[in-house]
Amino acid sequence: MRSIAILAALFLITWPALAAERTLRVLATAYNTTRAQTDAHPNRGAWGDHLEPGMKVIAVSPDLVRQGLKRGTKVRIDSVEGEWIVLDRTPSRYKNRIDLYMGTDVAAARKWGRKRVTIRWQTEQE
Repeated sequence: MRSIAILAALFLITWPALAAERTLRVLATAYNTTRAQTDAHPNRGAWGDHLEPGMKVIAVSPDLVRQGLKRGTKVRIDSVEGEWIVLDRTPSRYKNRIDLYMGTDVAAARKWGRKRVTIRWQTEQE
């Protein structure tokens, strides 16, 4: 029993060291699931995930994927409420950019426009 308590204590001590917060300043735009903005399958993300209005999803540029923003990563965006999940990618021509998914609300996406924001996410330390 004592060995279980020791192992539990060691786990709790080392738990914070298993992840590190990353921050990055990026350009943020917004997109919708309309054929005009995507392709013949507007509700399907680049990794094959089904997107529906109301989901807090972001697309990330390929360079950000290489920096640890992989599919399923949870992201906080300064000045934007809630936690967003990486489930889509932008075209390869974009660099240092995220795209906030706004369902079919084209007016909201246009109102968002283009903004510089700071994003935060946890990465596993190796």
